[in-house]
Amino acid sequence: MKTLRLIGRTALPLLISLPCAALAQEAPAAESAPAEIGFSADQLVYEREADTVTALGEVRMNREGYHLRADRVIWNRVSGEVRAEGGVRVISPEGDVAYGDSVVLEDNLRDGVVQNLLLVLADGGRLAALQARRENGNTTLDQAAYTPCAVVDSEGCPKDPTWQINAVRVVHDPVRHRISYEGATLSLFGQPILGLPGLSHPDGSQGGGSGLLVPEVRFNRRNGFEISAPYYFRLAPNRDATITPHLYTDVLPMLEAEYRQLTSLGAFQLRGYVTHGERVPLDSSVAPSDGVRAYLEGNGRFQLSPAWSITSSLRYVTDRTFLRRYDISRDDRLRSFVDAERIGRNSYISIAGWAFQGLRVTDVEGQQPIALPAIDARWRFVDPWLGGRFELQANSLAILRPEGQDSQRAFASALWERRSITGMGQELVLTAYARGDVYHANDTDLTQIAIYRGSEGWSARAIGAVAIDVKWPFIGNFAGGAQRLTPRLQLVASPPTPNLDIPNEDARSVDLEDSNLFALNRFPGYDRWEDGVRVTYGADWAFDIPGIAVRTNIGQSYRLSRQATILPRGTGLSGRFSDFVGRTTVRVGRWVNLTHRFRIDKDNLAIRRNEIDATIGGRQTYATIGYLRLDRDIDPAIEDLRDREEVRIGGRVRFARYWSVFGSAIVDLTGRREDPFSQSDGFEPIRHRLGVSYDDECIELGLTWRRDYETTGDARRGNTFLIRVALKNLGR
Repeated sequence: MKTLRLIGRTALPLLISLPCAALAQEAPAAESAPAEIGFSADQLVYEREADTVTALGEVRMNREGYHLRADRVIWNRVSGEVRAEGGVRVISPEGDVAYGDSVVLEDNLRDGVVQNLLLVLADGGRLAALQARRENGNTTLDQAAYTPCAVVDSEGCPKDPTWQINAVRVVHDPVRHRISYEGATLSLFGQPILGLPGLSHPDGSQGGGSGLLVPEVRFNRRNGFEISAPYYFRLAPNRDATITPHLYTDVLPMLEAEYRQLTSLGAFQLRGYVTHGERVPLDSSVAPSDGVRAYLEGNGRFQLSPAWSITSSLRYVTDRTFLRRYDISRDDRLRSFVDAERIGRNSYISIAGWAFQGLRVTDVEGQQPIALPAIDARWRFVDPWLGGRFELQANSLAILRPEGQDSQRAFASALWERRSITGMGQELVLTAYARGDVYHANDTDLTQIAIYRGSEGWSARAIGAVAIDVKWPFIGNFAGGAQRLTPRLQLVASPPTPNLDIPNEDARSVDLEDSNLFALNRFPGYDRWEDGVRVTYGADWAFDIPGIAVRTNIGQSYRLSRQATILPRGTGLSGRFSDFVGRTTVRVGRWVNLTHRFRIDKDNLAIRRNEIDATIGGRQTYATIGYLRLDRDIDPAIEDLRDREEVRIGGRVRFARYWSVFGSAIVDLTGRREDPFSQSDGFEPIRHRLGVSYDDECIELGLTWRRDYETTGDARRGNTFLIRVALKNLGR
């Protein structure tokens, strides 16, 4: 811990090293003279009979950034003792200030005693001791007290610090790099609350060390009372580990372990949890069973060269409810991958592998995809003839399922794009695109949704498209500010393209929104292509005055081709006219941030998508509101496009000076009207959280109540209470 270590590194050694005689004797004869010493005093007296030199009145010394001030400094040339008396003050280069009534150095000029030590640290902490002494390199404090908290109120009157550690004796061993306490007690708001027998920790001189971290206490209905006590192991300057036992009153203990390492090429970390308990399947027809329950996660990144890097992530759990049961994570799908990338000035290559683990009730274990390999390569270069740019792409993907459909694909594509500004100020973008695909699929009958299967065996197709995109901005004054109106028109033409013979793995969740309205292909992936001829039109409007910024856009498309489309009903793209989509953002200084996304039915102007995200307030007091309603009337058999409605609220209110209350809630508003398979009655809370916290310059206290309203296997609905205590400036 930095603050307590300064006793042994700054206070006594600093006082010992400053007197001129000490500096002279500590410098070996064979070495060069010590650094220059600044010295001043009102009077210098030499007593011949006692053989002493006394500096009197405003004695000041400085050397290499250290400054000493005392009323009197006495050097006994016979005994070698050096004594500084009267308002002794020492300032270190870091800004720490040490005070003492007197400092006595013994004849070796390395050991000594400070009476009534007060050390005021640059970070605001204070350490006081009745006596501090140094013997054989060890520093000992008697009747010591340390606090990083304020000891005076806003009016300058003395007050008890928020927390403080008192000890009968504190010993710093520089050889072992450790600080040990005898009779230590932790006081909170002036009252002793916890004895700390055997307290010991590293002095931090080697970048921290092993030691006990702050425990955590919580209670929930599933596991009872829980206390976790992490212990940190410093294995090397570039490696560490943390072992955390979790003790419960209602279930068996759980062990958590974390390992981190920094190498010459990068860094990685691993974390794991393990316990033994009852597994309750999501399927009520399957009987529970006892066994090992565990979770493993890890990630890392290594920079092999300026161009090549490897990034990886690993996540695996033994059963579907373990993460929620022990409040580790609420994710319902785990993703593991490894990705080797090469990034050049005009090229990009990625060679990756992906694996997924589904934790939802509807996830079938044997049908979770494994993507290996997933290869993507791109090259970009300037068009030397027409002034545009070319981008070439090669892509390959193989998807395996132990009990489902397997598919493989490979394609190569070329994109040409030319961007220019006309004489009238329009931005003109010309695009040409060509691609050739080869696919293979087997066991297609194992995919339940027919439009995703494709044809068994080999398939191939060619894709082509040309597009012209025009923007014409108009700028002017409005309401004391500046506005910009930008109409936009796009024409895309693509010949008929076979789609249903191709397996659909990455283009299922298609939905029209403002972000893809003007895209060349409005399907989200590569396996489906939007062909035909269409025109897309819309407008962007921006308005700015000091402190206020407004951005909004709206648009629609019209398909000139008359052939049937493969886009499902309800996506906003199934008719010749698309739905209207848009987005509006409003920012008022740093206090209001509002975003609204919408989709309006082209036929009856019904709102098919209504999404609002708002943040109001500052850092200390704020509110967040989120609302989403998808009412698209999509075939319920298409599981990737289910309609839903939910609201999310959260906020924090600061009161008094250091106190605040906070909370959040998620409510499922989905009813049978939006989703025929929904189990919600139209108002189903998912979870909420309420809490109160105290946070000042030296301590953080918090009490949080959370309630989960969903039961999934043995992750039952119920309450969780979390108590948090964090003492600031108290490290390992």
